[in-house]
Amino acid sequence: MVTLHVDTETIWRGGPQQVLYTVMGLRASGVRAILVAPPDSELFRRMQEGDDLIPLSARADIDMTAAWNLSRIIKQSAPDIVHAHEPRAMGLVTLALSIAAPRPRPSFIVSHRTEARLPHSSFGRWAVSEVDCFIANSQALAARLRKDGVPVGRAVTVHEGIDVDRVQRLEPANVHALLFLPTHAPVVGTVGPLVPQKGLHHLIDAAARVVRAVPDVRVVIVGDGPLRAALEQHIRERHLERHVFLAGFREDAIALIKAFDLFVMSSISEGMCTSLVDAMAADRAAVATDVGGIPEVAVDGETATLVPARDDEAMAAAIVSLLKDDARRNSMGQAALARARAHFTIDQMVQGTITVYQRMLNSPSTTWPAHAPQGTL
Repeated sequence: MVTLHVDTETIWRGGPQQVLYTVMGLRASGVRAILVAPPDSELFRRMQEGDDLIPLSARADIDMTAAWNLSRIIKQSAPDIVHAHEPRAMGLVTLALSIAAPRPRPSFIVSHRTEARLPHSSFGRWAVSEVDCFIANSQALAARLRKDGVPVGRAVTVHEGIDVDRVQRLEPANVHALLFLPTHAPVVGTVGPLVPQKGLHHLIDAAARVVRAVPDVRVVIVGDGPLRAALEQHIRERHLERHVFLAGFREDAIALIKAFDLFVMSSISEGMCTSLVDAMAADRAAVATDVGGIPEVAVDGETATLVPARDDEAMAAAIVSLLKDDARRNSMGQAALARARAHFTIDQMVQGTITVYQRMLNSPSTTWPAHAPQGTL
């Protein structure tokens, strides 16, 4: 089987990380996986050099030059599967397949990782109609796709995975020394881009309430993005400069997670949230919102406390409760690690993806279960 993977993102976050895991996992399973990615992207940099790593940039949603170049790649590589890993890549592949008109036509797969609605422009509707199968990273997203009109047999779920053993091997960072925090201050932390859907304004509001009950608490937000200035202003307005810290993008994010006393995720919309899975693999208890695929990842009362989105009062109460109960927090952390090992490994994700590929190749028009059984072929 020959697979061609297309990703146009240049920044490093959860999506490109999953592309890397998918491509490397497929190769380890004996599947040829060719990656097409921007040469200035972090994904391209992190992949090993070789014939199956091809540079290609798409600077607009409709980039005819990039589409023409991708059509040539498709003709030369003759893949059985073309897998677009994000929305711009979906449009690019649609154009390239139209230009190349390969015979036989490869199966066209698209990963769907966020709660963003499918495009409704004429071009967007055409691209969606050309997709043979959407792979959603949660059942919640698969249900949203079906609500948007994607037939049941063309919207399946494969949960994303992480390298649990690698997370366990990492030494925790000295978060207090690295970020100049008071030595014995409890640390509540989160990791993710500074974008609206992460609900970080609500986390800051919750922090203002937590400080009243746990005066020495520190809240660390790891990540960067367009909302940084607005979040800095919100921190000042709530007089939390001594308690809430924007740590920026950090290569040692997972090591920092391992040093947090408690992980928190304040999203107002979410696909699956691999940062939460990272925290589970780091045996951290969590407080998270009950949006999107998060309830599929975390078990309320067992591995995390789930609260409604935009409810800073409920979030603060859950944070305070766990900070004051070391035994319960530790028990949740161990349960979280066990759940990550059981359900969210790279091997399970790769095998689930291969299952989708094989079913598309063997029975492309067959309606099959909306949740691909992971770990089986």
